[in-house]
Amino acid sequence: MKTIFDHVRTNPTGGLFGPQDVPHVDAERLIPATLRRTSPPRIPNLSEPELVRHYTRLAKMNYGVDDGFYPLGSCTMKYNPKITEDMARLPGFAALHPLADETLVQGALRLLHEMERHLAQIAGLAAVTLQPVAGAHGELTGMFLVKRHFQEQGEPGRTRILLPDSAHGTNPASAALAGFSVTELPSGEDGLVSLEALDAALDETVAAIMLTVPNTLGLFERRILEVTQRVHSAGALCYFDGANLNSFLGRARPGDMGADLFHFNLHKTFSTPHGGGGPGAGPVAVTERLAQFLPVPRIAHDGTAYHLDWNAPRSIGSVHSFCGNFLVILKAYAYLLQLGDQGLARVSEQAVLNANYLQERLKRTYRLPYDRLCKHEFVLSGAGVAEGVSTLDIAKRLIDYGFHPPTIYFPLIVKEALMIEPTESETKETLDAFTQAMEAIAREAKGDPALLHDAPQCAPVRRLDQTHAARHPVLRYPFQEQTP
Repeated sequence: MKTIFDHVRTNPTGGLFGPQDVPHVDAERLIPATLRRTSPPRIPNLSEPELVRHYTRLAKMNYGVDDGFYPLGSCTMKYNPKITEDMARLPGFAALHPLADETLVQGALRLLHEMERHLAQIAGLAAVTLQPVAGAHGELTGMFLVKRHFQEQGEPGRTRILLPDSAHGTNPASAALAGFSVTELPSGEDGLVSLEALDAALDETVAAIMLTVPNTLGLFERRILEVTQRVHSAGALCYFDGANLNSFLGRARPGDMGADLFHFNLHKTFSTPHGGGGPGAGPVAVTERLAQFLPVPRIAHDGTAYHLDWNAPRSIGSVHSFCGNFLVILKAYAYLLQLGDQGLARVSEQAVLNANYLQERLKRTYRLPYDRLCKHEFVLSGAGVAEGVSTLDIAKRLIDYGFHPPTIYFPLIVKEALMIEPTESETKETLDAFTQAMEAIAREAKGDPALLHDAPQCAPVRRLDQTHAARHPVLRYPFQEQTP
């Protein structure tokens, strides 16, 4: 595949414009010599059809949720309704200036205020900040809130965060960035938090536990009330990572389980773009006693109008400008209004049904380390499918069958992990086709393992040397030096 610079020709054909009426600028007078180019810019000479076709070819090489099944476990890559994109493109929203006077943006402030209330009700907690712009950013905000809480309590010695080994990978980084040390809690044989390990770790130095509920194995913590009660008895707080909320959305509330803090992933649960289609949003909900520490400004309503309230002397301060990613929040707001209470419950019902259907089908062919009812996702192991065949081989071969591979090698507590999340937006026909592909790959692994070792066979890019790419990345196009 040629890069755009490989299309350069000696005879320019790209422009149809005549002499321009833009006044000439004396660059030598306005721009210091140290900032001026010494050679012409390397700009390809392309016609408009050539340019459009080049980028269209690149687009066709890409893969996204609009192309097909995207079973990334933990990442929740599901279809994004186009009507919410239409709402975000309405001129009154899309053309809104972030520094407009409060009196001119009453509709936007009302939307944000109502979104906070909706999310608080879903979480079963008292107050919400919409500022964080990603799940990990929500975690970091939550850790700052925990830190401020214990500073105000006069307990600066609470410097440890407890973290199960089945938690999301960003959790320890968020805790460390906020200045905490992390103590890992081993899972029991059932894949859940070991109460014995929890009791042994709890003391007066613990600030909080960070729980991914359900955990990254797709298993719900059946002893969740015991866990949160023991943590609270030790004087610490309970932080819930809400990335997996779509497994119990509309059916249970983190606040009722003992959560003091809870972050949402709007780009996972509420169907806004994720990853390269982002940006994201990671609002944080808290209990009444922690609300005083939330980031400023808060959105307030005085009975007649909405305004930004900066009067919060105990706040941790702003963590992002302009109340977060407004248009992402807007899309999630539209999604909530579309579904209503019954629709939200239907989301979790379908997500759990799809995951368990796929788990039951695939465990006949692949090893299922924790064989019990899962929630929104489950983890298989590629170990033992065939001698010398790895999970990476299986994932690469899936590309040839037209499927994006699932998450692999995470969580770390499962050897050769294949972490699969079908989400609620996929049909039974899609799940059956994915199952058939996985079964075919297992047969190929036994009969012709070399086929998997060389996969993908049909992709625009074949298998890369990932170690070499990480250690010796090529970060710019290798131009040959040109003489000015």
